[in-house]
Amino acid sequence: MELQKYFSKFLLKKRKRKLTERDYFLSIELNKILGTEVQNVALYREAFSLKNSSKNKDSNYERLEFLGDSVLGTIISCHLFQTYPQANEGYLTQMKSKIVNRKNLNKLGEDLKLTDLLQKQASVALGENISGNLFEALIGAVYLDFQYEICRKIILERLLTPTEMNKLENKIVSYKGLLLEWSQKKKLNIKYETCEEIQVNKSIVFRCHVWLGEEKIANATETSKKKAEEKAAQRAFYILNKKENILGNSKAL
Repeated sequence: MELQKYFSKFLLKKRKRKLTERDYFLSIELNKILGTEVQNVALYREAFSLKNSSKNKDSNYERLEFLGDSVLGTIISCHLFQTYPQANEGYLTQMKSKIVNRKNLNKLGEDLKLTDLLQKQASVALGENISGNLFEALIGAVYLDFQYEICRKIILERLLTPTEMNKLENKIVSYKGLLLEWSQKKKLNIKYETCEEIQVNKSIVFRCHVWLGEEKIANATETSKKKAEEKAAQRAFYILNKKENILGNSKAL
């Protein structure tokens, strides 16, 4: 056993001596994030490489992002299933959506400052979802580097801590979805009427009215139909929540 540890350390030191300065920096930063020493730095180099606009087929983060998306979904699904034994399928799906939705993944990636690890940054326009994409690519790389069990441990102990999970449990991701779920349970009819309006400056906005049965309960305007409906649903939620405990015991919904 001691001999095995010795050779493991020896091989690790040998690998480090072969690393370029950029790879060495990448491995050091990843060690801090993951809480363990990465084995195959080439995987992480790929995870933090942007797509090249030229015709050559350099590897980039997209394949690992694809893998990481599936791995993350599986690990989170298993974790929720074991953590909430009394929760029904609807609650588990809702919780999973809160964790793996693009907005939350972007936040996680931003908190970890993953864009700082990009291999090519000069004059490259980054999309608004790049942090979340890199987060998934990182998970894909971790999975290939360490396999499932260690990957699961890293995700649940380092990347998505119990504190983060607790914050998300009570977070409302979609007010429109929440109202729909509540109305179906109560056998009530909620509908949205959205129309375009031309402002004085000739810009176009969308106004959405939320109806509960025959009663108009809220409205809002936004730059897109989707945003207007979500904003109106949020206002409707606050109005209705004063009369009804909409959230209630959401695990039993």
